[in-house]
Amino acid sequence: QVACVEVVEAYVERIKEVNPLINALVKDRFEEALQEARQVDKLLSEGPGDDCLEEKFPLLGVPITVKEAFSLYGMPNTSGLVNRRNVIATSDATVVSRLKQAGAIPLGVTNCSELCMWYESSNRVYGRTNNPYDLQRIVGGSSGGEGSVLAAACSVVGVGSDIGGSIRMPAFFNGVFGHKPTTGVVPNDGQFPNAHGVRTSYLCTGPMCRYAEDLEPVLRVMAGPGVSKLKLNEKVSLEKIKFHCMDHDGGSIFVSPVDKEILQAQKKVVEHLESDLGVRVQHVAIHKMKYSFQIWSAMMSSKDSEGQEAQRFTDLLGDHGKPVWPLWELMKWLMGMSSHTLPAIALGLTEKLVNLNLSGKAKLVSMGKSLQEEMEALLGPDGVLLYPSHPTIAPRHHSPICTPFNFAYTAIFNVLGLPVTQCPLGLGSEGLPLGIQLVAASYNDHLTLAVARYLEKAFGGWVLPGEV
Repeated sequence: QVACVEVVEAYVERIKEVNPLINALVKDRFEEALQEARQVDKLLSEGPGDDCLEEKFPLLGVPITVKEAFSLYGMPNTSGLVNRRNVIATSDATVVSRLKQAGAIPLGVTNCSELCMWYESSNRVYGRTNNPYDLQRIVGGSSGGEGSVLAAACSVVGVGSDIGGSIRMPAFFNGVFGHKPTTGVVPNDGQFPNAHGVRTSYLCTGPMCRYAEDLEPVLRVMAGPGVSKLKLNEKVSLEKIKFHCMDHDGGSIFVSPVDKEILQAQKKVVEHLESDLGVRVQHVAIHKMKYSFQIWSAMMSSKDSEGQEAQRFTDLLGDHGKPVWPLWELMKWLMGMSSHTLPAIALGLTEKLVNLNLSGKAKLVSMGKSLQEEMEALLGPDGVLLYPSHPTIAPRHHSPICTPFNFAYTAIFNVLGLPVTQCPLGLGSEGLPLGIQLVAASYNDHLTLAVARYLEKAFGGWVLPGEV
């Protein structure tokens, strides 16, 4: 009905209109995208029947954006690290290549936090990204540019990655959908930094979208042959799902209490499920969730089965250059002379502390494994857990430095390997997005995706910023 060139031109115009405010897209490829759109229109005008094309190119002509940490040919690939600012990708990351082969058209790359290890997307290469609902608020991290660009209607689909909530926090703060797949299904190749050692089991690449129905087709393309492990062809009967609900983590001393408005939104979901589907949502209290941050931290820094140490963050900061001394960088930062962000320096400093108590760390790793078994048993083949996406709505810029461990609400599910869909639930009293995490047992991604589609219809899903 609409020429692909018109679609791409509309998105290009939208980006030019709002990107100066949000600073989400950090490098564009508009000329190449328009050229690819013309090729799509040519293919459609002379090609075989629509069914044949749909099968071969399921995402034909769909404009997408890609987190800058992923290789996209001809685009920068710095991950916000100053000493990589001249690095240009000479190939495509596996998922990017699969999306292109499916017909998607990348418009450019989006901002992230320095080395993808903080939940505010700001760095010394591209600056800070702003939330489209309130420019004084954060977009989350590390796939924050994606969350912002999607919420502002500048893209249809985003490519994100997630080792502690880096898809789900930006999706929550920006009122869009994000899916962290079951671990080990979607390939992580072609991103910097990539996971090594034990972290390869925790890093996940996944889709971010404005509309719930787009998650599944994009996930299919991203997963490639691995999609057979997921049960995406199984029909889901929502009435047969065993719903569980947990209002908070049990009161961790490291994490903020959950906002009343987030609890209220979750309560409305429970009430709607019970009245509309006739199901009974069981409230659960899983004691070990109280130690989410400690478990994530211990498991992230543990050795893998072959005894290989986890890669040190300070080595990554140096990126094959001189090693970075966090204390020295802090002194330089205080004098305005460091090329690193304060959160990155702080992470470098705390990294050393984690390994001081080895027996305590071993206990936490063991607790994590036992929590994983408990979760898998609770959820089983037909269970979905409702859990807050974050303790607060999108915080103001810089404030995460005062609540550095609040990402524990998303991070725990990375080390447990479970699939999670972040689902928006409209806007709160301050006009900022609310949302919820939907969690299932391993390889049951189809359940959380089905519930997300259902809740989108019930609660309205994504809301255009500035519309209310």
